[in-house]
Amino acid sequence: MRLRTIRRIVRGRNTKEGRIFDYTIQILIIISLVSFSIETLPGLSPQAQTLLQLIEIVTTILFTVEYLLRLTVAKRKFKFIFSFFGIIDLVAFLPFYFSWGVDMRFIRAFRLLRLFRILKLVRYSKALRRFNQALMIAKEELVLYLSMTMLLLYLSAVGIYYFEHEAQPEIFSSVFHSLWWSVATLTTVGYGDIYPITTGGRLFTFFVLLLGLGVVSVPAGLISSALSKAKAMNEEKDCR
Repeated sequence: MRLRTIRRIVRGRNTKEGRIFDYTIQILIIISLVSFSIETLPGLSPQAQTLLQLIEIVTTILFTVEYLLRLTVAKRKFKFIFSFFGIIDLVAFLPFYFSWGVDMRFIRAFRLLRLFRILKLVRYSKALRRFNQALMIAKEELVLYLSMTMLLLYLSAVGIYYFEHEAQPEIFSSVFHSLWWSVATLTTVGYGDIYPITTGGRLFTFFVLLLGLGVVSVPAGLISSALSKAKAMNEEKDCR
């Protein structure tokens, strides 16, 4: 098969062969992800396990062939290898051959992002660029927010440790053990698996919960404001 024909199939999103190739790969990715998820079910019969292993072998071989084809038709091969999709494609099947002990098949879910390019969802592409622009606008505020959040997490873990260590030495045995309570409380999740029983600890928790409301709401406000600025900037740019 000539290189031009392979390129038309692998990279030709406007050709019938190219669309069939892309949709086939996406279907294989979904089959692989479903197969991986089924394998985690307990009590599978030997027949089911054999079928799932066969599906994995076949899909991995096909993904390997696809990767080699994309590498062959790539004009700048090193750029493809170190691109986002190039790395995802490689990591998705490489552990299968080397038995690294880490099942990386879930990484294939990221390959579904190619649907944005296949279906030509331009408006979503613009939305993603706008979101990236918003992150750049609010970058300094977000860095400051994350730094303050990490500080609050540490201080709240230290505080609850001093209040609850003597009353619950097994649960709040150290500041590191108290960090889980700090995360659950500051994010206002409150799983209830670790909670204070002393009066001081409960009062301290009340104030941490109030801070937690700000921890949750501040980034949403920052990003929302930055998105509005990014949208206004883009509209002003389009009007020129």
